[in-house]
Amino acid sequence: MKLTTFSDYALRVLMYAGAAGERLVTIEETAKAYRVSQAHLMKVVNMLTKAGYLRGVRGRSGGFTLARPAEQINLGAVMRATEVDFALVECLTPANQCIISGCCRLPRLMHQALDAFMATFDQYTLADIMLSQQDFGLSAALEDKNRAPVSSDARE
Repeated sequence: MKLTTFSDYALRVLMYAGAAGERLVTIEETAKAYRVSQAHLMKVVNMLTKAGYLRGVRGRSGGFTLARPAEQINLGAVMRATEVDFALVECLTPANQCIISGCCRLPRLMHQALDAFMATFDQYTLADIMLSQQDFGLSAALEDKNRAPVSSDARE
């Protein structure tokens, strides 16, 4: 089983926003940190905002931050919100054409495996996988951002 890039990015966006604390982060900043597509992250951030995991602020000084404490963001719930297809094999899809579906024992095994997979994610929250600002290099970026520009008069 392979998770979609969308789910992967959703978890990464939440981790990045969590590491930034109360500070608003931008899609551009997050895309640079992970070296991924800004356009794809925009879709992820929009979905996470609509789902109530992120709080977005529009405008020039806008960005996003966690909408609730990391301890209240369950990873299993995030996975269910971001993954559109948990059908591991054809017989688990509505368009199933397999000729042995009526007697096959494989679907029960697949459901059991998927349930175990999701049960693992259900046991954890974003707080369990949080990283620090230093892990992302955010401390240095914040210092650069907060540093006042030096005027040409001050250099003389």
